[in-house]
Amino acid sequence: MAEMKDAHIVEIPVVDEEQQSKLMSAMDASTAIQNHPLTEISNSPGHLLLLKLWQREEELFCRRAAVKESRMDSVKREIFQLCCFFLVFHGFFLTMLFTSSFNDKDNTCKKWWVPCLMSGSVSLVFVFLVQVNVCRYWKVWGQLQRERNDNRVLTRCIQELRMKGASFDLSKEPQCGKRLKSSSVQIKWKRLTWCSHNLITICIICLAGLVLPACKFILCGF
Repeated sequence: MAEMKDAHIVEIPVVDEEQQSKLMSAMDASTAIQNHPLTEISNSPGHLLLLKLWQREEELFCRRAAVKESRMDSVKREIFQLCCFFLVFHGFFLTMLFTSSFNDKDNTCKKWWVPCLMSGSVSLVFVFLVQVNVCRYWKVWGQLQRERNDNRVLTRCIQELRMKGASFDLSKEPQCGKRLKSSSVQIKWKRLTWCSHNLITICIICLAGLVLPACKFILCGF
């Protein structure tokens, strides 16, 4: 009787196409992560240190810009208060002058220069204070614009570093504080820019100039 041998069946695992595609996508993802610029930067101490320094400097730019914006807001409030005080003072001043002109018209008309001198002196004080604050405002505004320009240059360098990775040149520095030469168009509109910057002061001077003849007209014209 012939000996019967046990038959062993060996199952060979068959990988279908879906599993193969998942395996290939996982391998491609791992390869892409290894070749990603941020991974290259994390593996390079020099590039990683440069990225951290630039990010810290970018945060400092944002903080300084926020401080300058708050300073500009406070200066604007001071200018608004001075303008209100100017209008209130001359409103009361002209009202009192008008009521006093009915008492003794001859004597008040002879001394018309006294209220004019008083109004002119107070107006000069207000003009000086407003102009000082206006100059402060535009000075801080110019500093803020430079901060924003430098921040934009630094942001572009950070983006370039993140895109290039280890191939980024470490000797490259942001060209911050670089000013462009003024063109002929800027020179042409320089006077218009000056007038727009000092518009509030010009308006106060015009109002003060109108108050001076109004004082004489109130005292002698009625």
